[in-house]
Amino acid sequence: MTLLKLRETDLHWREIDGEIIALEARGSRYVAANGAGTVLWRALLDGTTRERLADELVSTYGIDRERAMADANSFVDSLAEQGLLAD
Repeated sequence: MTLLKLRETDLHWREIDGEIIALEARGSRYVAANGAGTVLWRALLDGTTRERLADELVSTYGIDRERAMADANSFVDSLAEQGLLAD
């Protein structure tokens, strides 16, 4: 089980009206996350797994596990592609 966590350096973010707005300082990129992304972002602050991320979506939005897992994987993969996860 791989523990996933947001990078702590060169990543500055704020939660505004239930959404995440972040600046990735190394590449000067802005990142925005909607309500579901905010739920996942918060979970990634302390470290979590893909399975627990899916659990958060199921708990928060009442969606089925398969969809929650697909959404969590998509979000994590996007963050990884942008270099926002800790190594």
